[in-house]
Amino acid sequence: MIISKTPLRMSFAGGGSDLPAYYQQFGGAVISTAINHFVYVNVNPKFDQGIRVGYAKNEEVKEVAQIEHPLVRNALTLLKIHGGIEITTIADIPSSGTGLGSSSTFTVGLLNALHAYLGDSVSALQLAQEACHVELDLCHDPIGKQDQYASALGGFNFIEFASDGSVVVEPMMCSAATQTQLQAGILLFYTGKTRLASDLLRRQGQLLIESSTSQEVMAQMVGLAYRLRDDLNNNQLDSFGSILHEGWMLKKSLLADISENTIDSWYEKARNAGALGGKILGAGAGGFLMLYGPPETHPAIEKALAPLRRVPVQFEALGSQIIFSQA
Repeated sequence: MIISKTPLRMSFAGGGSDLPAYYQQFGGAVISTAINHFVYVNVNPKFDQGIRVGYAKNEEVKEVAQIEHPLVRNALTLLKIHGGIEITTIADIPSSGTGLGSSSTFTVGLLNALHAYLGDSVSALQLAQEACHVELDLCHDPIGKQDQYASALGGFNFIEFASDGSVVVEPMMCSAATQTQLQAGILLFYTGKTRLASDLLRRQGQLLIESSTSQEVMAQMVGLAYRLRDDLNNNQLDSFGSILHEGWMLKKSLLADISENTIDSWYEKARNAGALGGKILGAGAGGFLMLYGPPETHPAIEKALAPLRRVPVQFEALGSQIIFSQA
C-alpha cells in the first residue's frame, strides 16, 4: 500500500498568465504558496487483475481504457500500468471547483503514488512536468501550469513561464518574520459556491489569443507579480493588500462571470470592515475568498461575512510526499 500527501495552493498575483494561450505569446509569472490542506491518494494492489478507482463515484473495470476518470486513465497509461490496482482518494476540503488547485494536486499526488508503487524515485520537478503533460496534453484540459508546480514542490514561490514552455521556480526570499506577518494577515473563507473552472478558463484562454485588451490586462497582472516579488523579497509588506485588490479588479474585467453580485457584496463588506485587498481564488465565480488585512481587523471582517465559514490556513513548506509505503 502506498499513500501520498500533496498540498493545495493559494495564488496571490499573476494568475491566468500560466495559461498556454498567454505565456506562449508573452511569457507569464505568478506568486503562489502551497498550503496546509491536502489531497491524499491511496494505491494498493488488487487481488485480481482488474482496476478499482474510488472518488466521488466508484469504478470497477477490467482495462485501463474503460476508466471514466480521465486523469486516472491517462496517468496509468503514461506509466504503463495495466491492471491489478486499486486507487482511492480523500481531501481535507471540497475537492473540486474551489480555486485551490485540487485537480492538479490530485494529479501530482496520483503520479507520486504510482511511481512509488512501481518502485521508482522521481523528483518534484518531474512530478510537476508529468502532471502538466497528463492534464494539458493527454486530457486536453484548458488549464494553466502553476498548480502542478506549487503542489509538487511546495513552499512560497515566484514561478515564471517562458514562451518555449519551460518553467522556472524561485523560492521567495523574504525573511521568516515577514512571512509570519504575511500569514497572520490572511483570511480564507469558503463561499459555499462551487463551479466548473474549465468553461471559465477556456473562454479566458480564447480571449487571451484574440483580444488585445485582454492581453494588456494580463500584462498588468503579470507586472503586479513582479512588483510583489520585489516588495516581498525586500521585506516590504505595505503593498500586499493593494496589489491583491488591483489584481482582483483587473481579473474581474476579463470576463463578466468571474465574479457576481453576491461575491462583490461580500468583498465590499470585507473592505469596509478593514480588509486591504483580496480575491476569489482560482478561475473565479466561487470557491474560496481570500482576504488580507491587519489581524486586529479580522474579528470585524468575520462578523461582516457571517455566516461564511472561515478556514484556518498556513503556508506549507513541503510538496508532494509519500507518507506510507508497505509491500
